[in-house]
Order: sequence, then C-alpha cells, then structure tokens
Amino acid sequence: MAAEDKSKDSPEIEEEISFEHKFFTSFEDLYFRLSDAGEAVVVLKLASNEAVLSFDGIKREFSLKEDSHDFHMLDKVAEGLQFVRGLRPGDRLPKEVTTRQASWEPQDRHRRIAYQRLTMQLVTWLTGNEHVISNVTELAQVADDPQVKKNVQLAFTEAAEELGLGRENRDEVVRYIESLANELAFIEALRDNFGEVQKIDEKVQGLRRIYGADRSMIETTDQVGRLSQRALKLFQDYFDQVDAQTGEILAMLKNIDNQIGYIREVRDALYCRLLPWDDFVQAWKTVFIVRSDDNTNKLRDLYQFLAPRYMQFNDWVLVTKRGMQKSKPLGGQMRW
Repeated sequence: MAAEDKSKDSPEIEEEISFEHKFFTSFEDLYFRLSDAGEAVVVLKLASNEAVLSFDGIKREFSLKEDSHDFHMLDKVAEGLQFVRGLRPGDRLPKEVTTRQASWEPQDRHRRIAYQRLTMQLVTWLTGNEHVISNVTELAQVADDPQVKKNVQLAFTEAAEELGLGRENRDEVVRYIESLANELAFIEALRDNFGEVQKIDEKVQGLRRIYGADRSMIETTDQVGRLSQRALKLFQDYFDQVDAQTGEILAMLKNIDNQIGYIREVRDALYCRLLPWDDFVQAWKTVFIVRSDDNTNKLRDLYQFLAPRYMQFNDWVLVTKRGMQKSKPLGGQMRW
C-alpha cells in the first residue's frame, strides 16, 4: 500500500536540465531563477549588461512548439525553481519535479515527533477519545509514559484487526505508521520554519506600535502588519488542514496512498511559500523593537516582499499602477 514515487503510466521525466537550441549553450554564465514577481526567467551577461529574459519570451522568440523538448524542459525548470534559488543547464531538476520526493531532508527530531503524533493518535482512537496532541513537549511526555507505550502496542494490534489485516499482522500497521511518519516529518520541519516567520511577525507588530504616531511610517507599518498577519493565516491554514487529516487515523491508514500524496502536496506548497522567507528570517534575527534607520529600511524591504505575494488583488493593481507612474527606467538591464 506504500505510495509509488512515479506513475508507471506517466512519461519519464528527464532529471538533467538540457536543451537542443544552441542559444542555451552560447553563454558561459546563463542561469535560471524566479523574478521578484515570481516569474521564471533566464539571466545572462551581454557585455556589461545583465539580460533578464522571460521563459514565455524565449518560447515566442524561438518559436518553440508545445510538444518540443525545449518547451517541455523550460516548463520543468520553471516548476523546479519553486524549490531552489536557481538552476543552470546541466543541473539536476529537484526531486519534487521528477519523483515527488523531497530534495531536502528533515531532522531526526522531526521524524520522532511525527511518529509520536501518529502513535498517540492511534492510542486515543483505541480509548475512544481521539484527538490530536499539538504541543510537542506534552507529546514527548505522554509518549514516554510506560503505560502509554503498552497501549501503543495494543493499538497496533487492534488497528490491524480493524483494517482487516488480522491481529497477527500488527507489524503491517507499524510499517504504515512509519511510512506516514516519514512523510509527516517534512511537515514538522516546515512547522519549525513557520515558527521563525511567526517571530518576524511578533517584531513587526511591536514596531507597528512604536511607529504608530510617526506620520512618515504609519502607512508602511500598518500595511506590513496586516500583510504579515495574512501570510501567517495562509500558512496556519495549511498546517490546520494536514493536522485535521491525522485527526482520523484509521481513515488515513485505510487510504494510505492518497494520504501520502496529499501530504506531499501540502509539503511542497508550504516549502515553496516558506523558501523566499529565508533571507528575511536571517535578517530579522538581529532586529530589536526600537526606532532606528535600520529597522525603517527593514520594514520597507519587508513590505516590498509581502505586497506582491499577500496583498488583495485589487489593492495590488492600484499599488502597481501608482508605482509605474513613479518608476524610473532601470539601467544596465534588458528585458523581454
């Protein structure tokens, strides 16, 4: 019942980034990344200029057909850029694109937490009071209790019977739990990353109060504060949804392949959305809740990051139109 990494019926995906058109091998320092707006682009040097070319522009310029190798490869690179900061020809595509596995690993503690969550869920099912223990400290204390450990073993046996495997096949249930725990460990790791984003928000809300009477900053701090809260809600909704799935442990075990597929979808969605926060997590670790020019700049940088990602669509259209009226041409860059 373990989930397959690749569908036997799906076309095989090339793991190495390669192209047939000579354009992609004509520049020494050509690479792929996402633009600030989240668009996949090719970046290359032309004399003293940096050229930034959109994938759509390249497809049009070279008349790439949808069924061609290069068109397909550009789509896969664009998908892969959701999981890494940049890619180059010759690199391997992230595993998320080729096998649906993760291109990164959680720590052992994340695997332990995930396993404990699932086994405790099984015990609460056995006692007729099924619920999710969300506090990690409480979870560890309960899981280490000798009586609880006995109940875990009994729960494996009863679950095997309930699943129609027979009481003697409790080891099959153990394997199911271990498979699910290996997948949920990634969610636990991402939950830690989310905790770092929450720390940024705590500082943002503190600075919002400090700058509350500053006319030159009040609009920016209020916007950053609201957008930060909106981002937190988006992340929290993902964690709440995946936690709700584990709230019915027998249903998960009866449908384990689909559950693993669902967990991987949530894992990738969270990872893609958390990855761009990494630079801000590091930058905000040294922020203290005081008035300073550095904090003013950090708030403005954070606004530039948050606005295109979390602002309501209509509001963002107004902001971009206003920005276009004030913007100046960028020197040293050419774009398609």
